[in-house]
Amino acid sequence: MNSVLVLNQDYSPLTICSVQRAFLLVFLKKAELLNSVEDRELRSISATYPFPSVIMINRYIQLPYKGVVLSRHNIFKRDAHKCQYCGANKDLTLDHIVPRSKGGKSSWTNLVTACKKCNAQKGDSTLEKTGLKLQNAPIKPSYISFIKMGVGALREDWRPYLSPKKASA
Repeated sequence: MNSVLVLNQDYSPLTICSVQRAFLLVFLKKAELLNSVEDRELRSISATYPFPSVIMINRYIQLPYKGVVLSRHNIFKRDAHKCQYCGANKDLTLDHIVPRSKGGKSSWTNLVTACKKCNAQKGDSTLEKTGLKLQNAPIKPSYISFIKMGVGALREDWRPYLSPKKASA
């Protein structure tokens, strides 16, 4: 509950920031408070302020690429830091479903999180030859779904802003 959803001026999600950063953006009039947490407040010596939950930046920010970058960290995050073969959450590494030696590329749909034991068992073979089965099919996450992953369970007060339809101004 200590994170704040930051929206662009068109109500599209930009990022998630800390409550302190969100408060500062609103206080400096660089953002507008759209939603606050009812039972909480921020206090100074002489004033109280709403506890931010959703803010909107006052100027539209043009993003050159609004996608999720393929990286080791982001593959682990997509796979919830669990081996996609056995479900283990220790000694994790990346595995190419179709090995690079057999023409497999480093892509969202060919890379999965695997524990060292399963990765060694699979080795340079295909899934069919080893008998290993994926618990989840690897997908390329959308930007919005990746924001949802970043906060764990989807917060109810963010739901209207993270749905595929944009909220109207």
